[in-house]
Amino acid sequence: MGNRNLYQASQRLKLIFIIVALLIVLVSTFFTNRLAQSLAQEEQKRIEIWAEATRLLSITDIDDNMVNNLVLRIIEGNTTIPVIIDYKGNIDSRNVKTPAPEKADAYYAECIERFSEKHPPIVLNLLDDQLFVYYDDSLLLKQLVYFPYVQLTIIVVFILVAFFAFGSTKKAEQNQVWVGLSKETAHQLGTPISSLLAWSELLHNKYPDDNLIVEMGKDINRLRVIAERFSKVGSIPDMQLVDLREILEGAVQYVSKRSSRKVSMRCHCPGREPVFVKLSPPLFEWVIENICKNAIDAMDGEGNIDVYLESKDSDIIIDITDTGKGMEKSQYKAIFTPGYTTKKRGWGLGLSLAKRIIEEYHHGKIFVKRSEPGVGTTFRIVLTNK
Repeated sequence: MGNRNLYQASQRLKLIFIIVALLIVLVSTFFTNRLAQSLAQEEQKRIEIWAEATRLLSITDIDDNMVNNLVLRIIEGNTTIPVIIDYKGNIDSRNVKTPAPEKADAYYAECIERFSEKHPPIVLNLLDDQLFVYYDDSLLLKQLVYFPYVQLTIIVVFILVAFFAFGSTKKAEQNQVWVGLSKETAHQLGTPISSLLAWSELLHNKYPDDNLIVEMGKDINRLRVIAERFSKVGSIPDMQLVDLREILEGAVQYVSKRSSRKVSMRCHCPGREPVFVKLSPPLFEWVIENICKNAIDAMDGEGNIDVYLESKDSDIIIDITDTGKGMEKSQYKAIFTPGYTTKKRGWGLGLSLAKRIIEEYHHGKIFVKRSEPGVGTTFRIVLTNK
């Protein structure tokens, strides 16, 4: 259960990281919007002062040079806020793109409509008529309004890149550990297995009719096969064109003979024609045996395991169904994660290695097709026969 708790703790840390990142974005967005609102209010005050200065400049009876100079400075000081002035149909503008003469009327009409949707026009009463001032937000204010969304996009991309980089690095480190451990295990097993094979041969020569020695020889040879499997982890496997029916039946028969009599294991292969496919027999047998042994553990040593083989178009489908404890849907992907296990004892490596063997070496797929707590689980393996 320790490994499972460690996996859950890792998932919680990821969730906390995402929540903290989202909180940062929300707080940043809130304060940026507040700042944008404050800047919009300041711009509104500035444009009102600018409009009043424009009105004063339009009054011809002002002869005070100081007032005129101040008014001109206010008008010329607006270098950022787009403004359009409409006086008796005569259009003037400031900080607005100058259109071609033949398109001017339509362009200014479109700008006036767009400006009016954002801000109501400022109406100035002159001596003989009214002057209308239409204005838009400055470029700085527009950039500030869109800044939170740009910031959110950058943070989301950063989180995705960080998770991808962290996951890739972690996976690479795990792969190195598993490969090193597997090869070292195979190396350490090599010498005692060779010695046991020699002793078994001597005993068989001395007692040729003893069936126990024959069975012991089979188990020792099985140890040799297992060591060979470990030695192949991390290396490019030797792919052979074999009859998948024989591989499945052999793996099921091996596990069945070494399981409780309360476990019924059957292999369902329709027809009698061989199903040829290119694979690595030692590694593929390992996958089938591992899933079957996990099923036996899930059934507490009592129940049924059925292995189905089906050819569908260019795909070969293998379903392994048990009558064990089953699992929740949230565990479907988690069980293939290195270190994840529901057992009190175990490293949680079996299914992760099975996934690697099927997907990386055989370019297939392995996943939980269905599962129901208290009813059982079905694993599906899909191989492409091309």
